[in-house]
Amino acid sequence: MRNALVIPIGEQGSLVITTDNSGGIGMKGHDLVKVAYDIVGYFSFRVAVMECLAAGAKPFAVAIHNFCGEDEWEELVVGVEKGLSELGIRDIQITGSTESNFPLMQSAVGLNVIGMATEINRLPESSEVALIGLPLVGNEVMEFADQVAPLSLFYQLSLREDVTVWPIGSKGIAYELEKLNFVKTSDGIDFFKSGGPATSFLLMYPKEKESELVSIAGQYFHFLK
Repeated sequence: MRNALVIPIGEQGSLVITTDNSGGIGMKGHDLVKVAYDIVGYFSFRVAVMECLAAGAKPFAVAIHNFCGEDEWEELVVGVEKGLSELGIRDIQITGSTESNFPLMQSAVGLNVIGMATEINRLPESSEVALIGLPLVGNEVMEFADQVAPLSLFYQLSLREDVTVWPIGSKGIAYELEKLNFVKTSDGIDFFKSGGPATSFLLMYPKEKESELVSIAGQYFHFLK
């Protein structure tokens, strides 16, 4: 399963651990992308939790590795809580650590989501593939926010047994399609650019469900040929 550490723990199921890192994104003088730390926390959580949900796990804990400074901790937590609110998930523990001995010239954050799965999601043997949202990176994430696939939409689709969701990472759409053994194209979409903080994802589905899924995803649904 994509970018998830799966640890079987007997009859209870499996622990699923996913992670995300960001660097040079924040409000420090040498940061390359200037955004508030609640946004940094939100998008770091978004990536890790999407990976966890894609594996079929239910998240129950978040660990934040904060190299931005003591004062920035609360903002990072606010961003995580925003993501949890969009998912409608409660009773999740948030913990972590802050580097407070030495100030860094650039912001850096690592984040883990830990979940439990009774059964790990498997890829369908054959299906159609669509792109939900568009791959965006850096300042594009804020400039084209209306093209970012909503976290709530990803969660809604991840709960369905007739589809499979697959986040697009920094290596781009083409890389993910190759891992899935699909060959697809689409006019006007760059398959090789970074997907940034998982602003888009692949949706694999049976052909007969297509019209229903187009209705659910709306403007975020992009057909792949």
